[in-house]
Amino acid sequence: MSNPGKAHWEAVKWIMRYLKGTSNICLVYGSNDIGCGLIGYADSDYGGDLVRRRSLTCYIFTLFDCAVSWKATLQPTVALSTTEAEYMSLTV
Repeated sequence: MSNPGKAHWEAVKWIMRYLKGTSNICLVYGSNDIGCGLIGYADSDYGGDLVRRRSLTCYIFTLFDCAVSWKATLQPTVALSTTEAEYMSLTV
């Protein structure tokens, strides 16, 4: 910030009070089930972009059933088959 004022200082103090008051609160990922907590899913379509004929790649990673990372993007090259589109989605 190039010109902080009193309102900015008040906001900083509010944030610091909030952090101090909530330091005992945390987000915990866990499960009583035995098994892998991190699971990844990936998929693609074949030529979903009808104009440029590029395939769409999607993935999501979950940690104990909570989504932690996801993305959907067009593949950079044109796949010549469904198998090639699926393979390219796994190599992203």
